Order: sequence, then C-alpha cells, then structure tokens
Amino acid sequence: MQSNLSSRVLRTLTGSLLCISLGLGLANPARAEVKVGLSDWPGWVAWYVAEQKGFFKKHGAKVKLVWFPNYTDSIAALSAGQLDANAQTWSDTMTPLAKNVDVKVVLVNDNSAGNDALMVIPGIKSFADLKGKSVALEQYSVSHFVLATALAKNGMKFSDVKLVNLAAGDAAAAFLAGRVDAAVVWNPWISKIETSGKGRALFTSKDMPGLVADLLVAHGKALNDKTKRADLVGMIRAWFDTEAFIRANPAESLQIMSKVVGMKPDEYKVFLPGTRFFNAADNTAAVNAGNAQSLVAVGPTVHRFLSENKLVDGPVNYAKGIDSSLLADALGK
Repeated sequence: MQSNLSSRVLRTLTGSLLCISLGLGLANPARAEVKVGLSDWPGWVAWYVAEQKGFFKKHGAKVKLVWFPNYTDSIAALSAGQLDANAQTWSDTMTPLAKNVDVKVVLVNDNSAGNDALMVIPGIKSFADLKGKSVALEQYSVSHFVLATALAKNGMKFSDVKLVNLAAGDAAAAFLAGRVDAAVVWNPWISKIETSGKGRALFTSKDMPGLVADLLVAHGKALNDKTKRADLVGMIRAWFDTEAFIRANPAESLQIMSKVVGMKPDEYKVFLPGTRFFNAADNTAAVNAGNAQSLVAVGPTVHRFLSENKLVDGPVNYAKGIDSSLLADALGK
C-alpha cells in the first residue's frame, strides 16, 4: 500500500465510468459478504479500525474490504456493479448520478476539515494580497475546488490569480523552492510547509464545511438484496463505534491506520486533526436537506464547479442520490 496520500491525486472531482475487470472474485454469488472498495484517505482507512477491533462482527456485518491503490478504479468498479459499496467523495458520486447509474450515498464518513489548504508566502496577509500572484495546484482536483471556493467567498475569480498546473507534490515543491507565491495542497504537504516556516494557510477546507464530503456509496443491487442491505446497516453501526474508538483511543487508532498505508504513526498523525469524522448526529444532519451543510444543500455548489469545468454531464437529483433509510435502520428509527 502507498506510503502517503499520493492516491489523493486521483481523488479528483471526476470519476471514470469504465467497466473494468479487477480479478477480485467480485461476482462470486456464493460469498455473502458485502465487498467494499477503499482508497488512501483517513476517513476510509478508518474502516480497518472497524475490522481489526471486531466492530463488523459485533453488529453481524459480513464485510470484505477491498483496497484500491488507484482511487478512480474503485469508482469505476462500483458503477459497474463489481463492488457492493465504495468509499468515494460526494463530488465523484455526481458523475455516475448524472448518468443515472444506480448508486446511493448511505453514510458520511468524514469531511475534510483542514487537510486541504491554500498555502501562501509570509508576505501575503489577505486575499487582496493574493491578486495577481501565482498559485500552484493540480487542475480539476480537490485542490482546484478548494481554490474556487476560497476565491468565490472572497469576491475573487480565477482570472485574479496566475494558475500553475502541477501535481500536488510538485506544487508543494515549487512553493518550498520559492517558484510560486501560493499552492493548494493537502497533508502531509501542509504540515511540511508549516514546519519549514516558508508559508502558512490562508484558507483551508475547515472554512468550507460540508463541501469536501467523504462517503460510503452503495450499489442498488446490494441495497435491493436483503442480506447485503442488512450487512450495510451493520456496517453503519460499526462506523459509529469506530468514530467513538478513534476519538477515545487515538494512539491505537494511529497504529492501525498508519500500518495500512505503510507510514509510521508519528507521520500519519498529521492527518487526524484535519479530518472531521462523522458520528450519528453528524450523519443525521448531513441527510437533512434543511441543514445548510447537508449533502443536498451543498450539492449545487459542488455541481456548479463540476459543470463549469466540464467534469459532469447533466443535472443531478441530489436527494435521489441519497438513501437515508439504512441510517434510520442503524439508529433504530
């Protein structure tokens, strides 16, 4: 598995719908467990805490976690019905929804709450100072969306800055070398820039609550299968135990999660403060369309960015893309 969050380069605001053959035995009807795709992001790596602490077993959920080094492959696998569920973002779920692929959001694992940031040189004190300056980021990635949101919130447009399209690691390197005035990156590069003393965060994903949502998305075939649906409900209950465990036992959680991605606990711990893990109350709020930070409420903002960059074709019925009945069952409502 990867040694850092380099896979998040592919945690882009697009999603390939190619039907791929993964050779994972996903179509074996004799195996009853739900097969769930995971990629390198703290809110998703946390599912291994659920597995290793026995929370799936506790709630009677038969779950097979399937690791994807390439995040977009997992989106394609779910859309093709080769997975029962997948860990993916709200933004990446809109492309299949726009194409009427039968997938539904069933759980919010987390929101990025500081793990994505616009880093600036010390001389830039405000967004007014950013005007005309060079900003490195990976085009069409989460970083691109973060900058779009930051500029819009501060009355600016992309034309007010000079965009430099670089992969996240290269953007961070360019910033540290003094070749650009700002860079939009995610951890661990945020931490490295702050530690270097060469820059600070002017805007982070904590300033855009609800907009960078990481989810568990299920395929309609699994939702219509009584056994698999029950497993997914148990999986949701297991998640709430996992969230509580991570909060109460951060050191042990770090041991488990860092091992999954091939990092040391001290290296991996930078990701946890910037990840807002969602509990039961958070999930209830996230599926309440009346809540300003709910998936439905933030949907148009995310979709607008996707549409402007030709990353989604057609409208999305946000409410139809969410199945909150599993959450209700998991909470006994």
